[in-house]
Amino acid sequence: MVNGGIVAAGEARSYRAFLSYSHANERFAGKLHRWLEAYRIPQRLVGTPSPRGPVPQRLTPIFRDRAELAAASSLDHEVRTALSQSEALLVLCSPAARASRWVDAEVALFRSLYPDRPVIAALVEGEPADSFPQALLEPDANGVVHEPIAADFRAQADGPKLARLKIVAGLTGVALDQIIQRDAQRQLRRVIAITLLTVLLTLSMALMLIFAVRAQMEAQRQRQQAEGLIEFMLTDLRQKLEGVGRLDVLQTVNQRALAYYADQPNLTDLPAESLDRRARILHAMGEDDHKRGDVAGALAKFREAHRVTGALLDADPADPARVYAHAQSEYWLGYVDFIQYKYDSALPHFKAYRDLARRLVELRPGESTYLRELGYAQGNICSIGVTGKRPQDGISECGKALETMEQVGRMMPGDAGVREDIANRHGWLADALRVEGRDRDALAERKKQAAIVQGLLRDDPKNASYLEDWMLVRYSTSQLLYALGERAQAEAMSAEARGDVERLMASDPENNDWRIWRSKFDKPFN
Repeated sequence: MVNGGIVAAGEARSYRAFLSYSHANERFAGKLHRWLEAYRIPQRLVGTPSPRGPVPQRLTPIFRDRAELAAASSLDHEVRTALSQSEALLVLCSPAARASRWVDAEVALFRSLYPDRPVIAALVEGEPADSFPQALLEPDANGVVHEPIAADFRAQADGPKLARLKIVAGLTGVALDQIIQRDAQRQLRRVIAITLLTVLLTLSMALMLIFAVRAQMEAQRQRQQAEGLIEFMLTDLRQKLEGVGRLDVLQTVNQRALAYYADQPNLTDLPAESLDRRARILHAMGEDDHKRGDVAGALAKFREAHRVTGALLDADPADPARVYAHAQSEYWLGYVDFIQYKYDSALPHFKAYRDLARRLVELRPGESTYLRELGYAQGNICSIGVTGKRPQDGISECGKALETMEQVGRMMPGDAGVREDIANRHGWLADALRVEGRDRDALAERKKQAAIVQGLLRDDPKNASYLEDWMLVRYSTSQLLYALGERAQAEAMSAEARGDVERLMASDPENNDWRIWRSKFDKPFN
């Protein structure tokens, strides 16, 4: 029974420990209190004998006045009662605790009641001489100083983990090395268990992704498949069909692709990769529309692609892929104006295309693809200067474009596409030289172009793109020969070019570019 607030020695103990602390350390006390009451003694130690009796499974309950006295009628009475019912005293030592008369009184009372029970000093801040309450260091009735079990939470000493295990050892009476060893073994078993659980959870998640969320994943998969198939048809497949001159096959595919994106509820919700893919598809569709003579349809697609790629570039201006995509949009808008002889409208787009290509080269200096893009952009500005007979608008770019493409050729030796690009640059340089009245020099460039194209045709004689190049080389050369007075040779070569374009039109009657060239070939020499 309680006598003057003290429980007699024969009374049953209620608490594993009494946590004494200054309220300046209340936050730390709360965390330690929660950890101790949640801590489970390693199973292999539970029930083994120790100086404190059989080792318990849990260190509960631990008395902490703020938690335990919420409804107490007398704080002093309850503290004295709790101290008398505690198996050990745990003191949080700090300069604030040393200055607290309540912490000192609790230590003194516990030691007077139970001089043989453990007192554990947990140093949370400061030095021991400045942090230990005076009662911890005073001798007992026999003049003996009982040095408390010390756990030092400071980082330069035990640190939090070891300090907590020292407290566990002090409360249970188990040797510290056993606690550390068993705790480490348990942690290892826990890691193994968590690893196995993670594997099982991963497998479960995989099954859940397949079964539980199948509808959502299926929708995404179908969208990716649809977009991937559309992109294949309008890029890789389109290039192959160009090689055999059958662009008419893609008209239905273009319509289906446009319908697919028209069915999307909100394009702004699509991820950036899907928007980028949609822009590339619009470029390909616009190119095909333009080749069939549908300028309005092509322009609508190029403008929409330009809007999308511009927004993507604004979101990440340093992403080379986005710079490249917007460069294509600028090119195609310029090309539509160029082919309609709207040079004043085309030139700003071609210059923007060139500036973006330069940025690509700056971002990836050793990337041949981006250097090649710069060659194309320089060539486009060259074409305005040549076709519009406006030297001030870019004839000087013709030589730069050839130099750039030859540099790409050195980086990609033997690449057929690059060889074709170099041949094309020789052709435009020849046209630039004609504008300047240098017909003999222009003829030399045409011969260089012809030699490259003949080599390509030897490797791939049925390639429609090479056949078109060969047709244009012969037509342009015939014009030069006629201007130089070699009229018979010019007439023969022009007739051969007309035969070439007739065969190309027969393979793909829908190709508007070839129809335009056929009409030019019917005109007399000038």
